[in-house]
This record gives sequence, structure tokens and C-alpha cells, in this order.
Amino acid sequence: MNIVDSSGWLEYFANSKNAKNFQKPIETTKKLIVPTIILYEVFKKILKEKNKDLALMVVANMKQGAVIDFDFNLSILAANLSQKYNLPMADSIILATAREHNAIIWTQDSDFRNLKNVKYFPKK
Repeated sequence: MNIVDSSGWLEYFANSKNAKNFQKPIETTKKLIVPTIILYEVFKKILKEKNKDLALMVVANMKQGAVIDFDFNLSILAANLSQKYNLPMADSIILATAREHNAIIWTQDSDFRNLKNVKYFPKK
């Protein structure tokens, strides 16, 4: 399974230089999971920089993967991972979701750089 972090989705939808790093996991929807926190982050960013219609269209595309809700078990795991790795809330939720679903995280976020099961691509 794969999780593409918000940074990867934004690169993909902008068709930027790093977009190719995220194309395969995004387009392989049968193996793609999308934590709700990533839907939130991507929607918020596009809403702020573009408009609501585009933001809604983007998150509709993201829902082709399996959307994973933030529940009690993930909240406890995320809090533990946040403390263990000194991660911000959103990153700890993403990591908890990945661990819970045995997924690889695809990202440009340096907070994930040294963690296992992470494909990290520095932002160009």
C-alpha cells in the first residue's frame, strides 16, 4: 500500500519537476490510501491559492484511493509516534495511518526523511 503526502499530491497536480516521483503511487489507485488529514491539507492549500471549485475537483480525484478516517486507534498511535519521533500532528497521523495499513509514505517532507518505509524526495 502507498500513501502520498500532501506535498506529493500538490507536486503531481501542479505537474512540477518532482511530479514524476509521485505519479506511479497516485495512479496505482488499488494500492493507494488517502488519510483524511491529507485531503484537508491539499484542499486548504488549493482553496487558498486558487479557488473552491478546483479544490473540490482535486480532492474528488484523490478519493479514487481508499480514504482512511482518523479514528480512536489511529489517534492513540499518532500521539505515541509524535512523541517518539518529535513529529507535528499531521505528520504523526500520516505515519500512524501508514503503520496501521503497512503502507509506504511518498513525500518531500523532511520530517519523514529518516523513517523506515518512506520514499523521500527532496524538493527541487
